[in-house]
Amino acid sequence: MSQERRYFGTDGVRGKVGQYPITPDFVLKLGWAAGRVLAQQGTKKVIIGKDTRISGYMLESALEAGLAAAGLNAVLTGPMPTPAVAYLTQTFRAEAGIVISASHNPYYDNGIKFFSAHGTKLPDDVELAIEAQLDQDIDCVESGLLGKASRLIDAAGRYIEFCKSTFPHSLSLEGLKLVIDCAHGATYHIAPSVFRELGADVIAIGVEPNGTNINDEVGATDVRALQARVVAEQADLGLAFDGDGDRLIMVDAKGNKVDGDQIAYVIARNEQRRGTLQGGVVGTLMTNLGMENGLKELGIPFQRAAVGDRYVMEALVENNWSIGAENSGHIILLDSVTTGDAIVAALRMLTAIAESEQPLHELTSGMTLYPQVLENVRFSGETDPLQHEKVLAAVAAVEVKLADKGRVLLRKSGTEPLIRVMVEGEDAELVQQSALDIAHVVKNNC
Repeated sequence: MSQERRYFGTDGVRGKVGQYPITPDFVLKLGWAAGRVLAQQGTKKVIIGKDTRISGYMLESALEAGLAAAGLNAVLTGPMPTPAVAYLTQTFRAEAGIVISASHNPYYDNGIKFFSAHGTKLPDDVELAIEAQLDQDIDCVESGLLGKASRLIDAAGRYIEFCKSTFPHSLSLEGLKLVIDCAHGATYHIAPSVFRELGADVIAIGVEPNGTNINDEVGATDVRALQARVVAEQADLGLAFDGDGDRLIMVDAKGNKVDGDQIAYVIARNEQRRGTLQGGVVGTLMTNLGMENGLKELGIPFQRAAVGDRYVMEALVENNWSIGAENSGHIILLDSVTTGDAIVAALRMLTAIAESEQPLHELTSGMTLYPQVLENVRFSGETDPLQHEKVLAAVAAVEVKLADKGRVLLRKSGTEPLIRVMVEGEDAELVQQSALDIAHVVKNNC
């Protein structure tokens, strides 16, 4: 990035509700500032979706008011997955889309992220223009030019049909028993219908949102409940989505977790077998070495990008490749969608299972994951602990122990005030202790 951002992180503006900048007054002005910038590009209509957080009602109203003050019309979808808003922005011929969500974060966080008319993240120059506009005093267009608000009643149905269209017509999910965990989030009224209508026997959990239970011991960030249910029901596999439906984590019939790296590997290998693989696979600095080695054995090119789906997307576009992934479960399939879409990724995995006639645990056996431990350390100080000499010394000491059989990565989260400490290597015990040792040093120097 050529210019420092004050509000936009790797995935929009995010924070704790009630604390700046996730306050009604700031979000109203953000809506106005975005409206002013987008209006200069000819924008008149914006799609607004949200997840199931209780704060979504408040923030939706504030955004709507800000956009209206700038003269833009708002089309409200209600609870809707992030990729659904990206899709609807294109098909409804809106000039922009906005999602009110903090994705995998707890209910007391929320955020605002924007999509262009093409269903992709806003270009850097537009985000920077919005930030510059926030420095201006808010004003209002003439009364006759104020924006209006309407509801897109059939938003869920449109997106369900789109998801189903990405699954081959020649295949069926009949005879397959699935447990689906919707994290009490935005997929709760969509995902079960998609898989049932394609023929699967669906057992749904995490489908009772109450405004405060999103991602609470359910979903892609905590698959323990899904693992237990898959085994108890003797299901073929489980699918876990996060709060806004852009992350997918799977569970095989034996109760084993299957992460984003493994999912991307299986999809890429099946696309290669079919002769439809476009280029290679983009991962991130967090991508497991096992995935990189597994793809290398198949002769599939691999490239690492910075952590964050926007950087994965940039690398995909630059290379003209179609498959990108983060091990957290963001799977981007550019031949079908414009952003990470958990339901579409799940259907692509089920396609691979059906075409190969192999269960999930066999499909993932082609790559061996290195033990990888991630420790999060809350960061609140003004000094940068990543540059502290004691932290650098601790990292160097671990790298000597790992030699060429592992790696260490420290980075600041782009969505939360955290330092993420990742250690990966062949020796699980050494990896675990090394991550704890470095995290301890970071915590003492924040």
